[in-house]
Amino acid sequence: MFTAADYTHMAQALRLAERGLWTTDPNPRVGCVIVRDDEVVGEGWHERAGGPHAEINALRQAGDRARAATVYVTLEPCSHYGRTPPCAEALLNAGVARVVVAMVDPNPKVSGQGLALLDQNGIETAVGLLEAEARQLNPGFISRFTRGRPYVRCKLAMSLDGRTALASGESKWITGEAAREDVQRLRARSSVIVTGINTVLADDPRLNVRVPFECKQPDRVVLDTALRIPLDAQILQQEGQIWIATSPTDEESREALEQAGIGVIELLSENGRLDLQALMGQFNDLHYNEVLIEAGPTLSGAFLAAGLVDELVVYMAPHLLGDGASGLIRLPLLEKMEQRVALALKDVRQVGGDIRLTLLTRH
Repeated sequence: MFTAADYTHMAQALRLAERGLWTTDPNPRVGCVIVRDDEVVGEGWHERAGGPHAEINALRQAGDRARAATVYVTLEPCSHYGRTPPCAEALLNAGVARVVVAMVDPNPKVSGQGLALLDQNGIETAVGLLEAEARQLNPGFISRFTRGRPYVRCKLAMSLDGRTALASGESKWITGEAAREDVQRLRARSSVIVTGINTVLADDPRLNVRVPFECKQPDRVVLDTALRIPLDAQILQQEGQIWIATSPTDEESREALEQAGIGVIELLSENGRLDLQALMGQFNDLHYNEVLIEAGPTLSGAFLAAGLVDELVVYMAPHLLGDGASGLIRLPLLEKMEQRVALALKDVRQVGGDIRLTLLTRH
């Protein structure tokens, strides 16, 4: 069904799509290549939300050479009017002959309709080329439309013996500079970073992105049931929307936060713990694609125990902190081995002097 040339051009479209990794949120990362008579005549990618889609950028480069060409695009061309006109119509108007798509768009406003419009107008279509690779580019966008919640990563750092902080609470720095720079890239691709009030009070983190390339600063959410956060906390001073997730609170406390430009998400709580499932629903309504949890062992464990973590990114440093130090993650007491949390090892690599483990949950 697909030729070697098809694979080559779709692989290039995927590389182009990856250029939007940091800037397209909440839109998907999409790349497009246009080929006529075995020559690439147009390339483009979706560069930022609100801007032209990948197909439009590629068509602009191709000009009249798009007529009778083959188009390779990593996500089904859209068929509805949003902030930009439909890409499927633009391809029709350009007179292309064939459109090869890596994956169908999971958005019900589009799903299958863009391809149907092309088919109905005599344009040859093919779907599924390098689909797995295309899906890896947009796990959160896909998750929002298929599961009703974002894709959730949990970042953790530990010593070789699985410890995250000394008994005194000291934790800076377990990992080296290269690992910390790697975390910045995780933040840069995320829609929102989530932490807990205990982390804020202990470390006063900024949780912003500091990278040498253009990116959108993610929003930040602090889980704070009793509204203990000080208004001079560093996290509240950063660019981007800041939210406090808390139990229903008095109007005066809420107004004080909102006057400081801080949003409030009210959630039901039980035994002092907020409803994390409801929080994910709020995130979905806010169009968050990818969530990064940067929290202590208790909150990280709560998300994991609730079945809300899709991926663990664990940085392991080559040193020992001893038995008195804090453990990696707190989970409910397990009585039988079959109750253990099963993980699938996706990737292992060295980052500076540390090891990065990427693991997928099985739920």
